[in-house]
Amino acid sequence: MLKAIIVDDEQHCIDRIMQLLSGYQETLTLAGSGNTVSEALKLINSERPDVVFLDVHLNDETGFDLLRKLISIDFEIVFTTAYDKYAVEAFRFSALDYLLKPVDAIEFEETITRIREKTGLKDTTKKIEALFHNFEHKVKRSKKIIVPTLDGLILLTTNDIIRCQSDGNYTNIFHVGDKKITATKTLKHFEELLGEDYFFRIHKSHFINMAFVEKYLKGKGGYVLMADGSHIEVAVRRKEEFLKKLKE
Repeated sequence: MLKAIIVDDEQHCIDRIMQLLSGYQETLTLAGSGNTVSEALKLINSERPDVVFLDVHLNDETGFDLLRKLISIDFEIVFTTAYDKYAVEAFRFSALDYLLKPVDAIEFEETITRIREKTGLKDTTKKIEALFHNFEHKVKRSKKIIVPTLDGLILLTTNDIIRCQSDGNYTNIFHVGDKKITATKTLKHFEELLGEDYFFRIHKSHFINMAFVEKYLKGKGGYVLMADGSHIEVAVRRKEEFLKKLKE
C-alpha cells in the first residue's frame, strides 16, 4: 500500500485530488494534506510518504522551496500546476510527473498507473537536480535531461550532446569528451524531447546537434562532418530542411 500526501494552498484543488484518489483505495491511501511549506515538512517527516502531490505555487512560497529544505527525497513527486510553458518543459526534461489544473481524471489515472508500475522509488534526487537547473536556465540549449540506461539514470546537459544514433529500441548518445551512453529509449523519444532545440533528425538513424556540425559535403543528400569526427549521411528528403536549419 502506497502512502500519499497532498500539498496545495487551494482547498478545492486538494478536494479534487482526494476525490480522484478515492478510486484507488486498494493501492493508495491518503495520509494527510497541507497548505504551506512548513505544514508539508511536518507531514513528510511524520508520515514518510511514498507519493507527494505538490503544487508549484504555495502562497508566497513554492513547491521548490519545500524540496530545498529536505535532506533527502525518497518519494515520488507529482507536481500540480496551472499551464506554464517553462514549467511543463522543465518537468518533461527532468522526467518528473506533473498534472495540469484542473486535474483531468484520465491523466490522473495514467499518472497513478506509472507510479504503481515503478519497481522502486529511487533516483528522484537526480530528477529534482535537473528540474532546478532547467528552471534556473530558461534559455534554450542550456537544459539538462534525464537519460535512462540499464544501470540507472544519467544527467546530461543538452549542450554537450553531439549526436544520437538509433540502435533498435535503444539509442547511443555521443557527447563531449568522446563519451558514449546507451539509453534505454528509442531515437524517437529524444527527437520529441529535443526537437524544439537546435537538434535535427538528419536521417532515420541519426539525430544531431547542429552546433557540432563542422562541415557539409555536397552530394545527392550529402554528408555532414561532426565535431567527434563522424561522417553522417543526410537523407535526400531531409536535405532542403537541413540546409535551412544550417543557416539559422
